[in-house]
Formats: sequence, C-alpha cells, structure tokens
Amino acid sequence: MDWKIFSATFAAVFVAELADKTQLVGITMASKSGKPAQVWMGSVAAYIIVTAVSVLLGAMASKFIKPDVLKDVGAVLFVLLGILMFLDKI
Repeated sequence: MDWKIFSATFAAVFVAELADKTQLVGITMASKSGKPAQVWMGSVAAYIIVTAVSVLLGAMASKFIKPDVLKDVGAVLFVLLGILMFLDKI
C-alpha cells in the first residue's frame, strides 16, 4: 500500500467533510431518532457507496482525460456549485 497517497487522501477528505451539510444531517438524524448507532451505520454505508462511485468515475475518466484537466474541471465545478448554493439556486 502506498501510505503517502492513503494519508493525503485521508487528510483531504477528513478536512473537506468537517462541518459540511452531511455532518449536519448526521447530527440532526442522530438527535431526532435517538439512535446514533443506526445513523452512523447508514452514514458509513452511504459514504462507502459515494466514495466507490467517485473513485470508479475518477479511474475511468483518467483513461481519457489528463489529471491536470480533471483537477481544473473539479475546481471550476466546486466554485460553480458554491456560487449556485450562495444564490440559493440549489
């Protein structure tokens, strides 16, 4: 295993996911349901599937698109989504 890639990915995802909407959903669901273990299991299952899809799409896209282009497109989409969220369009 390449621990450098693992560590960099872990750090990036960990920081990116802190206090985002999905964390707020988890907090809300756990507080409303009173069943934090089930909320945790559902959240973990969802993250596994979302991450698997993301990694598979990234692996497939990398066969056709250079990594620098993917990074730039990702950055543009990130900013665009932020603007749309700011304007309450999504």
